Amino acid sequence: MKLPKIKLHIQILIGLALGAVFGGIFHVDSYKLLITHAVDGAERTATVEHWQSLKLVTMAKSTTFGQNDQAQIVKIAEKRIAKNDRITVEVKTAEGDVRTFAGVTKVAKENTIAVAIKPLGDLFINLLMMIAIPLVFASLLIGVASLQDFKKMARIGSKTIAIYVVTTAMAITIGLAMGNIIQPGKQMPSESKEALIAAYEEDAAENIERKVEIDFLDYLVSMVPKNPFKAMVEMEMLQIIFFALMFGFVTIMLPAEKRDRIIGFFDAVTDAMIKMVDIIMLYAPIGVFALISATIGEFGFGVLETLVWYIVAVVGGLALHGLVVYTGLLKILTKKFSIMNFFKKLRPAQLVAFTTSSSAATLPVTYECCENLGAPNSITSFVLPLGATINMDGTALYQGVAAVFIAQVYGLDLDLSQQLTVVLTATLASIGTAPIPGVGIVMLVIILKSVGIPEEGIALILGVDRILDMCRTAVNVTGDSAVTMIVTSTENAFEQPETAEPNAA
Repeated sequence: MKLPKIKLHIQILIGLALGAVFGGIFHVDSYKLLITHAVDGAERTATVEHWQSLKLVTMAKSTTFGQNDQAQIVKIAEKRIAKNDRITVEVKTAEGDVRTFAGVTKVAKENTIAVAIKPLGDLFINLLMMIAIPLVFASLLIGVASLQDFKKMARIGSKTIAIYVVTTAMAITIGLAMGNIIQPGKQMPSESKEALIAAYEEDAAENIERKVEIDFLDYLVSMVPKNPFKAMVEMEMLQIIFFALMFGFVTIMLPAEKRDRIIGFFDAVTDAMIKMVDIIMLYAPIGVFALISATIGEFGFGVLETLVWYIVAVVGGLALHGLVVYTGLLKILTKKFSIMNFFKKLRPAQLVAFTTSSSAATLPVTYECCENLGAPNSITSFVLPLGATINMDGTALYQGVAAVFIAQVYGLDLDLSQQLTVVLTATLASIGTAPIPGVGIVMLVIILKSVGIPEEGIALILGVDRILDMCRTAVNVTGDSAVTMIVTSTENAFEQPETAEPNAA
């Protein structure tokens, strides 16, 4: 008897669930630290458990932590050691004794099996990243070259950007509304506020100091790569899109024989990349298991308790935007398109996005999901890479909630004009800033400044940012895919969709 094949999204869900359970069982002991220090010219590692307080001492400053501050102790010690600061650690035990460690070179958590398998998850992300850029470049180039119609390309481009701007503004508005309705900041105890600010003040200060300005002219200049190969290596998506568009436009101008040769070559590259996606996705359940296991194993669920109402506001807003707004837009702007089928066939991309927290890494899977829904390569190759770069509805929504939350914690009430300023600033920030690591938090600093909210308040939300980033990315990918379907419908460009999801076996 032949066993039925398990669909990909079911395999990934099983991997996700098992990873969460495995990480919960083999989680890092949050009351244990490994301190490596110099003793008589040799390095030794001591285990410290259940401290009452712990003090990091350098020449410049000393910082005292409580028994629940393991993650912050490790992070701050790592930064000070990287600056070549001489660190002494003073530990006050539960019994009242004080242990002193001089010449500390490392402060770390214990390494459980749940965290140790994270490289298996990193391998999955790297495999997806490996094919993302060749796939984006090749498919966008042949999409443009095959159109041979500049007016159609301009129409698709302007339509795409307009929808992205509208959905971003809607996302921020929903975020502000969720913050005003749930009022998470007013439900946070003052002692929790003080503890969070103290724990993450150094991270907050670093983000505040980072200079990011919304300059449209600089943004346009930064889109043109000095070296397209360097742009590919550094995954500068806008520069890659620009170069691929230019290459595609020039290819149209070539004699038919040469044009067909170029299109044929890159069409073969695209087919090879899609086949590689199928092979890589065989590994997806293992990669997802490892990533979720490591996340739960390291951070646990305790980090969620203090900010539970903030998390409810963000996740509730993301669910509303992802299920209601996109469903409404698809209903209104597409013809005879099954919404249920859209969410069903998009599940593999959503699960990979949730696990990897990277729209770019998810691109190969998103491509295949959208093409299985009937979107042609000429549209997916333009709309999806652009969306992965500038369409960050989930991030924009979280910035709206975060602005209201931080204002409420500080006892500030944002009036209508200030909230409109948040909508405008966050929309421009989403589109007008070249992508850089941690840009969501950095842009939040600009938004807070624009309405007079203390920027150091970002310390309140840094602890749960990694977990919420998973949810935000899933919504970002859903938005990119929804806009792809809308543009496809308005262009009457639907093709006969494939019946299977990516690697359904």
